[in-house]
Amino acid sequence: MSDLKSLENAMPVAPLKLLVLKSATTLGDKVNNYLVDFRSKENNCYHNDPAFQGYAEKDYLFKFSTPRFSSGEGKAVLEETVRGKDLFILVDICNHSLTYTMNGYINHMSPDDHYQDLKRVIAATSGKAHRINVIMPFLYEGRQHRRTGRESLDCAYAFQELAEMGVSNFITFDAHDPRIQNAAPLSGFDNFTAHYQFMRALLHSERDLILDKEHVIVISPDEGALDRAIYFSSVIGADTGMFYKRRDYSTIVNGKNPIVAHEFLGNSIEGKDIIIIDDMISSGDSMIDTSRQLKAMHAKRVFICTTFGLFTNGLAAFDKAYEEGVFDKVITTNLNYRPPELLVRPYYLEADMSKFLASIINFMNHDSAMGDVTSPTEKIRGILRLYTEGEEIYEI
Repeated sequence: MSDLKSLENAMPVAPLKLLVLKSATTLGDKVNNYLVDFRSKENNCYHNDPAFQGYAEKDYLFKFSTPRFSSGEGKAVLEETVRGKDLFILVDICNHSLTYTMNGYINHMSPDDHYQDLKRVIAATSGKAHRINVIMPFLYEGRQHRRTGRESLDCAYAFQELAEMGVSNFITFDAHDPRIQNAAPLSGFDNFTAHYQFMRALLHSERDLILDKEHVIVISPDEGALDRAIYFSSVIGADTGMFYKRRDYSTIVNGKNPIVAHEFLGNSIEGKDIIIIDDMISSGDSMIDTSRQLKAMHAKRVFICTTFGLFTNGLAAFDKAYEEGVFDKVITTNLNYRPPELLVRPYYLEADMSKFLASIINFMNHDSAMGDVTSPTEKIRGILRLYTEGEEIYEI
């Protein structure tokens, strides 16, 4: 990893520990393996310093449990000391596969359950850990980020609550609205994106892409994702287009106004490859409708890139749309739980974020500048150069 050189003269804040809640076990194990690998390769000048004891470990995972009583109540139990540690807590609030028993019934864990478990481990470690950092890739209640009527402000309150519990830094990815950090402006808040990982996965899969204005256009499926699309298109030298959602504001279905139509704004897309950039696929209906319209407008290929693939209505609609040629690939990250059946679909590509997340943790543990981490422009341009030269795309 080329960025390790900048850490050779940096002192860590405190001994590093990674507390991974059950919801993020798969991702957490990969992040831990990368941290072990990074630290074993670092030629840090403080290695022989007694204060540096425990820097290069074979395992950074913190031992704990979150048992539940038969009534459904829970608690957090620490199985080792956390005193003086720089603690990074990783949680996936979207993992609906986990269950617990309450009064003889099997309950699937909801985002509220995962958030409560997060608060339990924070409560168990507060006052003892040197510093507490929370990594929540999918922001809890992130879509309830503003008040449009007589309703709650769940995301703002959650962030404020965590700051009051002693969380020093909050790390998330592709937040629906990063201005949520205004709820606790004195706490650290970092919002990262997956643009580089999207590009790496796409270039590794497709060997015949021509990335310029004549052959590719980057599409935002709605006005909220326009910033992402503009950045991505600027880096690869392509044009940008946008759909806007025309809604029926006289009706509310499942808590939101239904979409009447998607209207396209932009240049002609005929014969061009389309890259759709968004933060998430929820039910997927909107994304499929957008892709269908693009193909009807004679787009060549449609590649869907979203940070979080929730697929709340299952995969049947995507399977059917793929068979009909509505889209060509779906790329999501591994930052949230994905059903096992998705991973074997012929149209699915994974943008692996584990090495990037381990790098973020490593830099934050040293309190080092993260400008290169937060801006992937040069890394994207680097793999584009390799791609145009015919090189295999793996990592840069």
